[in-house]
Amino acid sequence: MIINKNIVIERSGKKPILLDSFYPESKENQPIIIFCHGYKGFKDWGAWNLMAKSIAEAGFCFIKFNFSHNGGTMENPIDFPDLEAFGNNNYTKELDDLNDVLNWTQNHFKNNKWVNTSQICLIGHSRGGGIAIIKASEDERISKLITLASVSDFGTRTYTVGNLEEWKKNGVKYVLNGRTKQQMPHYYQFYEDFKANEKRLHIEPVEKQLKIPHLIIHGDNDTSVKVDEAYSLHQWNPDSILKIIEGADHVFNTKHPWEQENLSPELKIVTDSIIDFLK
Repeated sequence: MIINKNIVIERSGKKPILLDSFYPESKENQPIIIFCHGYKGFKDWGAWNLMAKSIAEAGFCFIKFNFSHNGGTMENPIDFPDLEAFGNNNYTKELDDLNDVLNWTQNHFKNNKWVNTSQICLIGHSRGGGIAIIKASEDERISKLITLASVSDFGTRTYTVGNLEEWKKNGVKYVLNGRTKQQMPHYYQFYEDFKANEKRLHIEPVEKQLKIPHLIIHGDNDTSVKVDEAYSLHQWNPDSILKIIEGADHVFNTKHPWEQENLSPELKIVTDSIIDFLK
């Protein structure tokens, strides 16, 4: 297994992106899997490394990255030392980041016999699921889509967190991170960017238009993103495959840090379902 951690993608005029790749030297023409983390997430959260290795061992090139404004830095990619960047994040920045990761991936692996750059699957967790759905609908390079505990709507989340007038007046609002105890800033630009791109960021019509296979995975014990959102996605796209994991929470019964050597039983079901779908 070749594992390259913390590769830096430098970008002109934009914050760099930190990326990991995993692939076995046992099978040629491996499809590419690109994983998008969620809100208050990062590529090394919890058991994501174990999941990446498991999927790579099944014969896939697995790539995961930190969104450029997720609050991590090149030196400290875990947790949120850069709250200013976090506050300036928005959905279109994340779509732009994902596009640059796709470009980098195709360029980096173009002469690599182990990796097939014409077969790319996106996996998105939580908010990253919404980003992956939109990107998969816009970009013909994507051949398959998997969402884990995905949101089905960005609009209600953007409008309802706190008082809009107060947010506009103050220019910032704060959300407590229960794990790190940080007050995470959200600048008003987040709302302005959403309104300016509202049509593009509306997940329902995007899901209805999807022409590629979509596997929707959700836990029935998810209190962060209700399982109803998975049913909505499946209703909008009846050709999708819906898998509900019994007893699974928003992160499939894992946590950060994850110090065990094995996946949780629920995340093991998720990982096996991903591999079956990809094969």
